[in-house]
Amino acid sequence: MTDTPAAENDKRPQFGTRLLTDDADVFKHNAWDHVEWDAEQELAAQAAVAKNSANKMDDEQKDRFQTDAPKFWDSFYGIHDNRFFKDRHWLFTEFPELAPLEAETAKETAPPRSIFELGCGVGNTILPLLQHSSEPQLKVFGCDFSARAVDILRSQPQFDKKRCEVFVMDATLDQWQVPFEENSQDIIVMIFVLSAIEPKKMQRVLDNCYRYLRPGGLLLFRDYGRYDLAQLRFKSGKCLDDNFYVRGDGTMVYFFTEDELRGMLTQAGFKEEQLIVDRRLQVNRGRGLKMYRVWIQTKFRKPL
Repeated sequence: MTDTPAAENDKRPQFGTRLLTDDADVFKHNAWDHVEWDAEQELAAQAAVAKNSANKMDDEQKDRFQTDAPKFWDSFYGIHDNRFFKDRHWLFTEFPELAPLEAETAKETAPPRSIFELGCGVGNTILPLLQHSSEPQLKVFGCDFSARAVDILRSQPQFDKKRCEVFVMDATLDQWQVPFEENSQDIIVMIFVLSAIEPKKMQRVLDNCYRYLRPGGLLLFRDYGRYDLAQLRFKSGKCLDDNFYVRGDGTMVYFFTEDELRGMLTQAGFKEEQLIVDRRLQVNRGRGLKMYRVWIQTKFRKPL
């Protein structure tokens, strides 16, 4: 499924630590955290979305993109092949729950952990987990819409079939076909995945995440926020439904608000531990450009 924006693969401080206090300093760094929008920016974003979503696709077009979603993702990964893989340097910083135990003595005492990534793509999360963890009882699972992505992941030199099992699955189905039991996973990871799913099927996906997490288990989530630059750049004719679009390659993307996510996750039974709207100003210092990104990061736990 879809993956994190390329700019996020750059090494950077933990979210929230680089603040722009003087506008004159804006081009001193590549990115700034917690950038608040003024009323003019908010209105401009609303106007851009109203314009690019005024003419929505008809039902026949919608059905084609939704029915053929696996084909579009296979094509996507076929074009990019393993050049698409980039180590997510920010992964263990933003989600320390995934970080491997560093002490050598912890190898023998580390408890067993089972981690499942939904929409694993070519391994941008799974491969760093395998590469950096020496936990003897770590088990990692991953699934994706795209058979091509799963094949690419299995072919990577960092892939370890003894500790990792990946498979093709349509996560929107009522019943998941997975190689583990319900109430078994310590962590489920969804990074830029739910946005690729038809909105009316999103609740079903989250309900199944809840079903397969163990009591006390954690759902880690990061995805596109409402009025992200990517949403504002869509041209007319690419809108499937409100805040739901088709990219040029046929893949779909939705842009969330925090209230939407909180409502769906709460309905599934999760308890909120973190919900951050990551409003970031990225700059191109060479061209003097400002680009406003909006991502949402959450941590929700299944109650004991």
